[in-house]
Amino acid sequence: MPGKIIDGKQIADFILVRVRTEVAEFKKKGVVPKLVVIQVGDDPGSTIYVNRKKKTCLELGMDSEVKRFPVSITYEDLLNEIKKLNADRKVHGILVQLPLPEHLNHKKVLETVDPAKDVDGLHPYNQGKNLLGKECFQPATPRGIVTLLESVIPELEGKNVVVIGRSNIVGKPIAVMLLNRGCTVTICHSKTKELSDFTTRADILISAVGKPKLVKADMVKKGAVVIDVGISRLDNGKLAGDVDFDEVIKKASWITPVPKGVGPMTIASLMENTIKACRDIEWPGK
Repeated sequence: MPGKIIDGKQIADFILVRVRTEVAEFKKKGVVPKLVVIQVGDDPGSTIYVNRKKKTCLELGMDSEVKRFPVSITYEDLLNEIKKLNADRKVHGILVQLPLPEHLNHKKVLETVDPAKDVDGLHPYNQGKNLLGKECFQPATPRGIVTLLESVIPELEGKNVVVIGRSNIVGKPIAVMLLNRGCTVTICHSKTKELSDFTTRADILISAVGKPKLVKADMVKKGAVVIDVGISRLDNGKLAGDVDFDEVIKKASWITPVPKGVGPMTIASLMENTIKACRDIEWPGK
């Protein structure tokens, strides 16, 4: 019997209904939650993501602004722009769209964002609190993944998890978040030898490398929950994930599709983080 699909779009829509209600409550008090996205350059892929975030904000009744800068912007000028947003009390969330041009030190840029407005959860302060299992802004994609897992697995504690990918955006944070929930977590990456030796033992398999159909059916334990974070565009124009979906679904108990799996949850989690930032900034300690 084939596995079931985890409908990320449906779960994300449910979350956004709640966010929309919270936005309306803020507005009654004269506060409009605002997210500012910084984009350097005009990469088509980044532009699609940025526009999607702004569209979602507006649909929820939030304020949203995209600050676009040319690739030629200097390091100093970009940091100054971020500092202005840090000081603007009408701005509750700041997100720097990655990747940045090579001449800009992305680590320093992310460190310049006020941790209280770091709705992407990439500032070292928030990353550190996430590591310690303390309340913080968690990166949107890992936060969305946990929500998806909790929707189909009543108890995560004790599960064997394999994460393919070690990025600071997805791989490392999701490993930490699941470790803090009592899972036994293994991180695999490009240097891992005999990848299938690890993946076939996973109760939960998460792939986030952006390599089309990397994960084959013979790499998956029967009954595993498979979360496909990767997304690539094939030569024929179609989107594909890291997982060979048509074959793996025959072995998995639950699996996320690409698209309409993790993607919508990333946006929904970002909106949740923006609401949290608004709440914490407008009413500290509440």
